[in-house]
Amino acid sequence: MGKKVVVLGVDGVPYTLVQRFIRDGVMPNLAGIVKKGTLAQMDSSLPEVSSVAWTTFATGANPAAHGIYGFMDLVPGTYKMYFPNSQNVKQDAVWEIIGKSGKRSVVVNVPNTYPAKAINGSLVAGFVAIDLKKATYPESTYNYLNSIGYRIDIDSQKARGSQDYLVEDLNNTLEKRKEAVLHLFDNEEWDLFIAVITETDRLHHFMWDALDDAGHKYHSFFRDYYKKIDEFVGIVYERTLKVNPESTFMLLSDHGFTKIEKEVYLNCWLKENGYLKTTKEPASSTEDIADGTRAFALDPSRIYINMKGRFPKGCVNSGVEYDKLRVELSENLLKTGVIKSVFRKEEIYSGPFLDMAPDLVLLPEDGYDLKGSIGRSTFMEKGILQGMHTYHDAVFFIDKPLEREEKMNISDVAGLVLEGLGC
Repeated sequence: MGKKVVVLGVDGVPYTLVQRFIRDGVMPNLAGIVKKGTLAQMDSSLPEVSSVAWTTFATGANPAAHGIYGFMDLVPGTYKMYFPNSQNVKQDAVWEIIGKSGKRSVVVNVPNTYPAKAINGSLVAGFVAIDLKKATYPESTYNYLNSIGYRIDIDSQKARGSQDYLVEDLNNTLEKRKEAVLHLFDNEEWDLFIAVITETDRLHHFMWDALDDAGHKYHSFFRDYYKKIDEFVGIVYERTLKVNPESTFMLLSDHGFTKIEKEVYLNCWLKENGYLKTTKEPASSTEDIADGTRAFALDPSRIYINMKGRFPKGCVNSGVEYDKLRVELSENLLKTGVIKSVFRKEEIYSGPFLDMAPDLVLLPEDGYDLKGSIGRSTFMEKGILQGMHTYHDAVFFIDKPLEREEKMNISDVAGLVLEGLGC
């Protein structure tokens, strides 16, 4: 029997919360499992959004190599936005790499894998997937998922209007996810099995306040939801050992989470400080950028210099002018009190698609959720979401000793997967 690897993803679950729930007895199965290996705090991608982070996990590459910088991006040479998907990923994922040598994979609900590509095995795409049939390969897997009423994701729009609805939707979606994962685990042939639970991320975005407020209507629900996650982790781990006692088991999240204090609208700040001009008020999209704009922002934390030759209304020259503007922006943004660090693209990215990268990437102080909306008239305000992503507090576990001098980064996981498979 060949080597096998199982990776269970828990979207947005912080290392610090896992530690807390292990101590509090909320996650007894995981408490036992982590004694058999290495539990570590892990850094995410920059930006710390799921499309970038999970693509970085899958490829082991940074955005300048795999080509995904956010949920939305700019059509080159324009201010038009498009929605990157699996067709825009420019680096092979681990399941594609091992497929070339005949190894089979089952991949369930990994974000940014839609539309599903043909693989040696079975793939069910994750967020954002709008058509289950296009999200699934092969057709037999689609037929099964369709027969059980599989849910790709919760209905986030309805969740914004009703926490009662959210609770029901989170429970129903998780049950269908678990049913599908265990069916594919037991009935498909595989060397690599990857499944991601997205519902934890949704719980955190909409209900983070319930975590620490014992009087909150859904405080018990929050903790009980993690008990369900823990039960599922225990089931998958036990089945992993039954398949092959020498299997490698990993658990990871794509980023951490924390409470939102304020949403921060970067384009409002850029406009107030004279860097951004728009053709109308309020602007509705980046296509409303006007002459004289020197910089603009995209979700969640990307600053683009409006350079000559890169953008139609570019007015900033490369070289000295470009470098001076990046320094000026960095210094001024750090003075706002909501930005922890500012990175130049060449500091954090390397690869053939560096020219697609934002010129600056911001890392906020915890609690300040950076936004790229271009039509806002206030720099900071409180929105409907309660929780935000963090870069520094993702979780990683592998069921064996792991000697590392440096902190784990999500880009390191693909190499461990390949190592576990003997590749």
